[in-house]
Amino acid sequence: MLTRVTSQTRMLNAQHNLQSSAAQLARLQDQSTTLKKIAVPSDDPSGTADSMRVRAAQSANAQYGRNIDDATGWLDTVDSTLSATTDILRRVRDLTVQGASDGSLSATAKEAIAKELEGLKSDLMAKANTSYLGRTVFAGNSDAGVAVNPNYTFTGTGSTVQRQMDGTSSVRVDSDGAAVFGSGATSVFALLDTIVSDLRTGVNVGPQLANIDSAMTAVSTEQSSVGARQLQVERAKGLNVAATGTLEAKRADVEDVDIAEMVLQLKQQEVTYQSALAVTSRTLQPTLMDFLR
Repeated sequence: MLTRVTSQTRMLNAQHNLQSSAAQLARLQDQSTTLKKIAVPSDDPSGTADSMRVRAAQSANAQYGRNIDDATGWLDTVDSTLSATTDILRRVRDLTVQGASDGSLSATAKEAIAKELEGLKSDLMAKANTSYLGRTVFAGNSDAGVAVNPNYTFTGTGSTVQRQMDGTSSVRVDSDGAAVFGSGATSVFALLDTIVSDLRTGVNVGPQLANIDSAMTAVSTEQSSVGARQLQVERAKGLNVAATGTLEAKRADVEDVDIAEMVLQLKQQEVTYQSALAVTSRTLQPTLMDFLR
């Protein structure tokens, strides 16, 4: 059975084909302007799902990057504070050695040493109360505002401050004040009180040198631990930067157009559309019926 093709049928087909070609041209023009493959999810449902997964991974990786930067700030603060604490304790040791020379020191000289040691104790208290962004670095998650109580105990209750480096690992960024400075009667602050009292009462302070050395060892041990954690954070930062580049490349592959390919496709579609217009205008010639109407 033969199907009759009328002029109206040909006109409708030609109109449909021209509209499809024009729509394709418009889509390519939009892509060349935005440089994005996907304008709405319906353009590429599979690509949209891939884009959402990549962007979620980018968001998580960016948060890890902020965590790493924060961890670096915490650990740098702790490290510099421990270095300053070591310097103070060295001065305490030097003064204690001087104060141990009972035969060559007058009471006035010992009092001068005692006063300097009291000043150094205040310096040590300030170091123990060091904070980073408003939070004490030697008292875990304590919100007391200070790390050291008047009785020389620490306000931290065993909790630690952790920062997530990636999806599987975290790093402790604070330091245990009780482990560094001691606590209560066994703290370095109480030790300085004892040395000052001995100087003023005529007790030889030589035996306290061993306690000072122990305090310096505790600070050195903690600083070594902080250094190891700093290296871990530095490695995590390198991996985070690498992941940032990899994820951005994936996102660009899913979402962004290839400019050279886009220019070629656009020119091809323009030629196709112009050719379709020219061919259609020649094939749909007016008939006698058009004039009779």
